[in-house]
Order: sequence, then C-alpha cells, then structure tokens
Amino acid sequence: MTEQRLSDFMADAAADITAACTSCGTCVEVCPVVPHAGVADIAPATLVGGVLDVLHDGGALTGGSAAWAHQCDGCGRCIPACPEGVNPRTMLMLANSVSAETHTETPQLFRRMSRAIRLMAAMQLAPNDLDRLLRPPAAREVPVVFYVGCNAVRTPHLLFHAMYVLDAIDVDYEVLGGPAACCGIVHTKWQGEAAAGGRVTDGTLRRFGDFEPETVLSWCPSCNLHIGETLEGYRDTGFAFEHITDYMVEHEARLRARYTAEVPLRVLLHAHDGMSDLGRNVARLLGNVPGLEIAGIAWESGYTCGGSGADRSPGLKAERRQATLDWAARPEIDALVSLYHGCHIQLAATAEDGGKPVMNFTDILVRALGGEPREDALQGWRMAGDWRALVDETAPMLQRNGMDLDPDWLAEVLPDVFAAREFAGGLEAIDRRR
Repeated sequence: MTEQRLSDFMADAAADITAACTSCGTCVEVCPVVPHAGVADIAPATLVGGVLDVLHDGGALTGGSAAWAHQCDGCGRCIPACPEGVNPRTMLMLANSVSAETHTETPQLFRRMSRAIRLMAAMQLAPNDLDRLLRPPAAREVPVVFYVGCNAVRTPHLLFHAMYVLDAIDVDYEVLGGPAACCGIVHTKWQGEAAAGGRVTDGTLRRFGDFEPETVLSWCPSCNLHIGETLEGYRDTGFAFEHITDYMVEHEARLRARYTAEVPLRVLLHAHDGMSDLGRNVARLLGNVPGLEIAGIAWESGYTCGGSGADRSPGLKAERRQATLDWAARPEIDALVSLYHGCHIQLAATAEDGGKPVMNFTDILVRALGGEPREDALQGWRMAGDWRALVDETAPMLQRNGMDLDPDWLAEVLPDVFAAREFAGGLEAIDRRR
C-alpha cells in the first residue's frame, strides 16, 4: 500500500481543525504575543477566521491573521484553553506552512543553514568527532538512537556532554543527525515545500528504523515539536520518540548513583513555557546534583529561543529576557543555566557583556559525574572579537576537515554565520559559495 504523502497528511489535519474550530477566539485571548503583534484591537474571531481561511482555501496569510500567526512563538498556552480540543499551536504551524507555499521570507534557508552548520562544526571539531555528528553510522540493532538534529551541531560540546551522560549510565546507542538527517521542519514550515519536507522526514524516520531502536532520543526542541506533535500519526514506527531529558529522568536513579563530585553553585535555570515538561525535567535532574542549589526557574515564552521560537515575537522576547537577566544579576545567583543549544548561544552572549556566567545543564551533569566539560569554543571566540584572528586560528582545523576557504571571505561572513542570520532571510554570501 502506498504511504500517505506529507501534503495529504497536512491537508487532512487542516480539515480536522477547520471542522472542529468554532472561531471562538479563546486561543487569541490567552496568547501572550497578541499585545506585541499589533493585533490587540482586532476581534479574536477575525484573527482566527483568517487562519482558517488559509487552511481551507490555501494562499497567503494576510493582515492581522498574518501578524498573529507569524509571531506565534510556540508557547502552547492556547492548547489547554481551547474548548473544542483543537491544538492551536498546530493550527498556526500548518497555516504558516501553507502560507509559505505562496511566499517565504527565507528562500534557500535549508541550503544556507546546512552550510553554516557544517562550517561552524568544522571549525570546532577534529575529523573523528565531526564524523560522529555528521556522518551516518552503519546500521546495527541498537536500543537507543541519540538524534541530535541539525542546528545543535553549532554547539557540539553540548552534544558530547549529553553523550558523556549516556556513556556514564551504560547506554548502548548510536548518534544520528546533521543536515543529512533533518526532521524536515525547515522545508515544510519555513520554505513551504511539503513534498520536499515529506521526503526529508521520511528519510530520517527510515534511518531511525534501520537501527531497530526501542527509543529515539531527541535533543532539538524543534525536532521534538515537528515529529512528536505536528506530525504525530504521520507514520507508524516501531520506536518511542522522546526528548533526551525524559530519558535521563527515567534513569535518574542510575545517574545519581554515578555522581562523584559536588558542584557547589546556586543557579537560576532558564526554561520555556512551550515545553515546560522539559524544563521541569532539567530542574529534577539538577536537584539530584550534590552541592547544587536551584534558586528558581526563569520561564520565558515560546518553546525555545531563536528563529522558530521566542525570537518570532521580539517585543515579548525582550520583556521576558530582561526579567531573566534581572533575576540572574542578583548577588545570590552564581550562574544562569541553559537548556537547549539555541538558548545557550544567546544567553552565553549576555555573559560576554558582563552578565553572570552561563552554563548548560549538561555541563553540570558532566562535572557531577567527575568529568571535565568541553570548552565552549563559540563563547571564547566571540569574546575575542577579532574575526580575522579567528579565521587564522581555525584554518588548520578547517583544512583537516577538508575546507579550504578564502580567509578574507570567511572573516566577512562569520558574524552572520554565528548569528544564524539565515533565519531572518540573510546569509546570501554563504548560499552563493560553492
């Protein structure tokens, strides 16, 4: 039997939503981005109606409905509020995808993103480590696949810290990720290419299946959202798909028994409303670390930082981020702790401007296990502030990884690469580079 195409799956999901939604506007009323999106004076039913029109008839989002949908940061506050049991987060995801078929602000996003990721990883990693993250391993039957996604490869030290934890609790696993194993969200949501997105998603799901795993552990929150929620039921698989922090909590007794060192810090944990269960997972894990005290959790809107999450509503993001930084600045706080890779990159930049030190939760777990965390190369490079010197410093590693690039061009493009400006429609220079 021929498998359903992703475009048909999305059309069926859209039809279910349009049939169930009554345009009551409750999702708009609880949405935190509304006051920041310039749509507070538009009737909630009108905003929802414009979204439903796109889901029903196709075409581009327009007017207030476009402003609302485009600024959706995935916080998920609307989901429990809907009286009809519709998932408005999925509704807006689907509407943005349909609208992108007509017009996208990020053409060639996946191409630019992939090249930027490979460049950043090649600057930081020895060839063997680079291969482990980017080269698909030979298939073998294994109980766990650690799926790192694409963008997390920009911060490879965090992924190797996660692997250190898996090794410490004796997990038999293989690593899969990088642009060659994308979840498909960029093609589907950002570029409006459902056919390409379906091929990418199907290819990655097949690769998971080749290992016959019991569980696939996701690191990236966007992959978790796309495969685990937006595309739930798209394909029947023989494995569970869950976030790596879920797995760590399931094995917390084994992990706690491996701790050998105290981490005497009082920390503030940064987390997101949109995947609050994962923030609570990390709080639980850190609560077991000897010597560590959690002063609180600084909840920010969205399901992650970055272009797919909180950055989509810049006004709301600025408000919530300032509250986080003000809390972290209190004298009793020793460090601010990040959860995801995108959050870590942004928060680490605040430390460079004189803020409190920023650690990822995996840094702390490695220390508690008696290990020495890998260097956060990106933070050190940004603090140095000399892009040409960075090019000279990393040239030997790039050459070892088969990249021989013009140093002047590289020094010019690196600021945009480090800022992931392809998600704002930029980074044309790296797109043109062959």
